[in-house]
Amino acid sequence: MRRTYVWRNGQFVDKKTGKPDPETSSDTICMPYVRGDIAPYKSPVTGEWVDGRAARRYDLEKHNCYEIDPPKNKYLKNERFAKKHKVEHLLG
Repeated sequence: MRRTYVWRNGQFVDKKTGKPDPETSSDTICMPYVRGDIAPYKSPVTGEWVDGRAARRYDLEKHNCYEIDPPKNKYLKNERFAKKHKVEHLLG
């Protein structure tokens, strides 16, 4: 199971429980995953510079775009499942 830890009071603690990470509290070496920012690029829609993940999310949202995969469709193929969850059934 994947756990998320944050740095508090000079040590890594579990984000949900606040308990110290047992792997970093001992003498072992632990390397946390730090995700770097994305390189700046020009938006294909407006041609303006997008510099960073937050700017990318904002740019995508602003222009009603999505990343690679389209969002889940609210229409379902299974008629019985669609009725159960009160969403529109996709005919065909």
